Amino acid sequence: MPDFAEPLARLITECKRLPGIGQKSAQRIAFHVLRAGREEAEHLAQALLDVKDKLGLCRLCNNISEGDLCGYCRDGNRDPKVVCVVEEPPNIVGIETTRQFAGRYHVLHGALSPLRGIGPDALKIKGLVERIGRGEIEEVIVATNPTVEGEATAVYLARLLKPLGVKVTRIGMGVPVGSDLEFADEVTISKAMEGRREM
Repeated sequence: MPDFAEPLARLITECKRLPGIGQKSAQRIAFHVLRAGREEAEHLAQALLDVKDKLGLCRLCNNISEGDLCGYCRDGNRDPKVVCVVEEPPNIVGIETTRQFAGRYHVLHGALSPLRGIGPDALKIKGLVERIGRGEIEEVIVATNPTVEGEATAVYLARLLKPLGVKVTRIGMGVPVGSDLEFADEVTISKAMEGRREM
């Protein structure tokens, strides 16, 4: 790395720790901060501190929340009997953009991955089982990612939750809209065939 003044070099190093930020991007960010006014730098620093100091997890669904309950769990217009299970909080944004789901959520904060030492105890499954046990939930929609880990998590949840008397469904997967079948891999085509529905 070229010789930079120590504070600038430290900022570049810290920026490189962010996901998707390499050396060049880290340098661009650091030089942007250097050129910005003090007030802009203070706003950025305060926003970073506020994220760490003011945000936590919703006590009911484990989504990111500024209070005891997240906005979805506080919203009386959402159906508390239907819960969509996702791996991480950002997954909720993708579902919400469709404006098709009016239930609530449960965030696992990961997926099963025995190779990385992530078992069921490392995920936030206990709270979901407790919610079902209280009779709050009638249907669980498993919306884990279409990866090996996501599929393993979906199968585990189905086996765990079905005996509790709740309906367990899996989001449909397959060929994305706007793509060509010739470019889809065999697993994607297989999932699309499994998830077919009558027209």
